[in-house]
Amino acid sequence: MSQVAQKAPNFGLLFDIDGVIIRGKRILPSAVEAFSMLVDDRGKFRVPTVFVTNAGNLLRNHKAEQLSHWLGVEITEDQVVMAHSPLKMFDQYFHKQLLISGQGPVREISHNLGFTNTTTVEEVRLAYPQLDCVDHKRRSLKPVEPAPVIPKIDALMLFGEPIRWETSLQLLIDVLMTGGDLSAPPPASPPYPHIPLLACNMDLQWMAEASMPRFGHGAFLLCLEALYKKVTGNDLIYTALVGKPSEITYYHAETMVQHHANTLGITHPITKLYAVGDNIHTDIFGMNLYREYVRRHRGSKKRVAMQGARGFDISMHDFKGLLAEKCYSVLVRTGVYNEDSNGETKILEHCPRDFLPVEAKLQEPYLTVKCVLEAIHTIYRQENFS
Repeated sequence: MSQVAQKAPNFGLLFDIDGVIIRGKRILPSAVEAFSMLVDDRGKFRVPTVFVTNAGNLLRNHKAEQLSHWLGVEITEDQVVMAHSPLKMFDQYFHKQLLISGQGPVREISHNLGFTNTTTVEEVRLAYPQLDCVDHKRRSLKPVEPAPVIPKIDALMLFGEPIRWETSLQLLIDVLMTGGDLSAPPPASPPYPHIPLLACNMDLQWMAEASMPRFGHGAFLLCLEALYKKVTGNDLIYTALVGKPSEITYYHAETMVQHHANTLGITHPITKLYAVGDNIHTDIFGMNLYREYVRRHRGSKKRVAMQGARGFDISMHDFKGLLAEKCYSVLVRTGVYNEDSNGETKILEHCPRDFLPVEAKLQEPYLTVKCVLEAIHTIYRQENFS
């Protein structure tokens, strides 16, 4: 399709993946046509575009390959923000001993982000099999030979929902209650505050092939919070919560939009961002939260805290961003979002604990459309872009 020469856009696009482009492994009907509108005859993007997903079980380059295959458009890893991508900003943990949890190549993901010393939950289970007692068939009092040597753990890093929740919940709490040293006698009272805890992906639910939403990592974190509180009487403390709806994820995504614009030859700043998603509690809330963060940051000479990473200091990072002056959230009806029979949306409190209470206005989308194709048509009309 021939594209009429026109002024380069001053807006960028952020796309969720599950529920917007795919459902499980099924490509949604309008997705391919929608993304053909974003590229020219040579397949080059015309609008700065970044994909922001709460998935955490793949490396960015593998997700880029998946997206390229699904959409028939060449997408690079520099256009992909995984739930764990912002963790690379927490360089104070690069050489700490981390206990990591999740599915997929979590050790490779950790090393790719810059974290050099990692231990997996499975390694802890093999070294201390007596700690994993729920599954009677796996019970054993003797460690495997040779048993993994587990150094003292300095911090926990949770990438996504594990497969055996009961094992991970038990061992993570054991590590928290022993100050990271499982080889020492348990202390009379658990240390508090506990060792640092960084977690990715707060989605309570997500949309796959099933007709109803499925539990996500947010559900696992909810169990971890409740069990730790019940056992110790204290609240679980997150050093950082990254992934949507955390502002730090949108901050990181904006840096990548500005970078993509530069690679496209766009020399002026991208001052408008549109985020397209299917989940009110992550995609819509997250973009609206970032809009408010940008507004507060621009109007203050002091450091403005992010809800998901209160200790993170933006001034310590070489980013001349926060150039977006307007941030718009766009809701599609192809995923988690649903209306009742009267066409009304019932807002349940699915947002992460550390983001509560939520102002109702922060869960209201700027636009609500049928699908991603309609989203792009509507954005183009608003921006007088074709």
